[in-house]
Amino acid sequence: MSNVYELKHPLIQHKLTYIREKTTGPKEFRELVEEITMLMTYEVTKDFPLNEIEIETPVQKTHSKVIFGRKVALVPILRAGLGMVEGILKMIPAAKVGHIGLYRDPDTLLPVEYYCKLPSDLSEREILILDPMLATGGSAEAAIRFIKEKGAGTIKLVCLLAAPEGIAMIHEKHPEIDIFVAAIDEKLNDHGYIVPGLGDAGDRIFGTQ
Repeated sequence: MSNVYELKHPLIQHKLTYIREKTTGPKEFRELVEEITMLMTYEVTKDFPLNEIEIETPVQKTHSKVIFGRKVALVPILRAGLGMVEGILKMIPAAKVGHIGLYRDPDTLLPVEYYCKLPSDLSEREILILDPMLATGGSAEAAIRFIKEKGAGTIKLVCLLAAPEGIAMIHEKHPEIDIFVAAIDEKLNDHGYIVPGLGDAGDRIFGTQ
């Protein structure tokens, strides 16, 4: 699938090893998630357009480039996606941040939106949906669908780990969406966890069980 980008930079892969390790505690886990997300931002933003402007250095006037015409909104899927926000904000401090919360209806098993707060100028921004784990793809697919319904234009999905099943779900329902991941893992187990994965990202970020 041409719109799935697995980022194999050595620094990303090195840090990914330590968030997989079960003995890594919440403080270090949070720091590593932030650092990996920050490193991933380089690739996620590689298509941002540039404009040339004139500036004056201490030596002389010159022409240099700035990002032009691209506004960004970050939309973490609650709650685990919150762990990825600060890493990107350190690179794109002008980005706005929305939030979307989903739960699975116990009867229909379908995702239900319970919270959604998005920037008012959503249609003018490139949306980065943040979720550490793309497992079955149900939550990410629903988030993309709900955000589209609220007027979003360009959307990218940014995850730390993905299972082939989740990628297939997004590819089927939203084939135009670019997916950026630090690693594509083997499969899902019988409980819907990514294998080998890293466990429950939300629990590990916030120190809960």
